[in-house]
Amino acid sequence: MSRTVLLVIDAQQSFYHRGYRETPEAPAFERSLAALIAGCQTRNVPVVDVFHVNDSGPFSLASGLVQRLPFLDHQPVKSVQKHVHNALTESGLEPWLREQQIDHLIISGICTEQCCETTARVASDSGFTVTFVTEATLTFPITHNGITLSVADLRHRTESVLINRFASIRSVADCLKELS
Repeated sequence: MSRTVLLVIDAQQSFYHRGYRETPEAPAFERSLAALIAGCQTRNVPVVDVFHVNDSGPFSLASGLVQRLPFLDHQPVKSVQKHVHNALTESGLEPWLREQQIDHLIISGICTEQCCETTARVASDSGFTVTFVTEATLTFPITHNGITLSVADLRHRTESVLINRFASIRSVADCLKELS
């Protein structure tokens, strides 16, 4: 039998300093993440909060911003801090998941193509089954060499590189249906 946990990655107030409030996709992300969390809790799927922590700046503990975004009011079964892009390797999360006999991770949070995608890849390589719920992730446009990738571009790219290799891609509704 599969043991599942929902990871809520970096959904923290530190992102106010990276344009969270100005991001047009934020309201849809908030609705989707809230629905995913509520649906998982209704189905007795534990929720784990993961926070990114740096030594200085808005991601430092001293900033006071390493706390959940205000729309989140769930009670996680565990909270961990990480200093790298994936949630597993140095946060203490992977040993805890193994102790709990968890073998399936549902990925949500911020940023889609960074910490969420990296966690999905590492989790898959570590033997976990991974469900990536793109609509419950958020990202921001990225410009490199004069080319800007939109949120839609980044989401499509992330889904394209994860699907059939590292993760199943699901909507909130389909993810919750599969948990029923």
